Amino acid sequence: MSIMDKLKKNSKIKETATLATSKFFTEKDMVPTDVPMVNVALSGSVDGGVSPGLTVLAGPSKHFKTSFALLMAGAYLNAKPDAVMLFYDSEFGSPQSYFTQFGIDTNRVLHTPIANVEELKFDMISQLENLDRSDDVIIVIDSIGNLASKKELEDALAEKGVADMSRAKALKGLFRMSTPYLAMKNIPMLAINHTYKEIGLFPKDIVSGGTGIYYSADNIWIIGRRQEKQGTEIVGYDFVINVEKSRYVKEKSKIPIGVSWEGGVQKYSGLLDVALAGGYVVKPSNGWYQKVDTTTGEVIGNKVRTKATLNAEFWEPVFETTNFAEFLKKTYMIGYSSEIDAERIMELVEA
Repeated sequence: MSIMDKLKKNSKIKETATLATSKFFTEKDMVPTDVPMVNVALSGSVDGGVSPGLTVLAGPSKHFKTSFALLMAGAYLNAKPDAVMLFYDSEFGSPQSYFTQFGIDTNRVLHTPIANVEELKFDMISQLENLDRSDDVIIVIDSIGNLASKKELEDALAEKGVADMSRAKALKGLFRMSTPYLAMKNIPMLAINHTYKEIGLFPKDIVSGGTGIYYSADNIWIIGRRQEKQGTEIVGYDFVINVEKSRYVKEKSKIPIGVSWEGGVQKYSGLLDVALAGGYVVKPSNGWYQKVDTTTGEVIGNKVRTKATLNAEFWEPVFETTNFAEFLKKTYMIGYSSEIDAERIMELVEA
């Protein structure tokens, strides 16, 4: 008997296997969304997407955090016909129409209202303990930023004005216990959170809830935005996904995404800025764009306005005839050497 066989035989953990055959490494699902740059923000690749583990979507109010979560959950449910969404709700701000907007059948959503961190912890651990790896479930929490601790509620009922020091500890315990289940049972969890400004000369955005969230999360996004205007009219928002932590994407990456009032998250938004930086598209004059033959360096096709770049007709030939998908990997994915400075992309976004 080899040493490896002896160790496997003596292990008390039934899932013990060589790393080359371990299902926890070789059988990880990655479900793509319809939005290429959301897939890039999650995995570093347009072919990647939602994967098992904890993803935290953080930002101020009205930054489309719930929209991004439902976009991902909708893609997961669409890819897996028997899948169910477990929705923990502490905000009660998402009507059923909001779910259907993202193609989610509300009969496939188990809605669990929660009033405090401890309720969330006890119910979630019970659910995770009783699920099998073959059960297709995606968990969404909306939100942990708005969730009080049990002690905070008890103090309020007792009319005590003392500061609550237990919330961060309770959240840390929640994620410390739940994240191993997510990996072992192949379950994605999307947690919506709030940010606040750090006090100081150069304040930065801090994710609420303490350090436990940082330790447990596979991905942490801090979402920023600016208004998109036509003249003086606001027609949508340009968002920037700031990758604060990731298992797949280079940390501190900034990924642009557009959202309009009419169409919601714009499917092909963000690609133009990266393509400009990489030389796959040029801007011959203000507000006009043309593709580039990357073999010859010649400008090809007709000049088009920005709106005409937000469709499959513009982008499918770029992906099919160039190495643009590989360029995106080199720009954002861990383990690749980037050919451009990511700050250059943001300069083009802000131009």
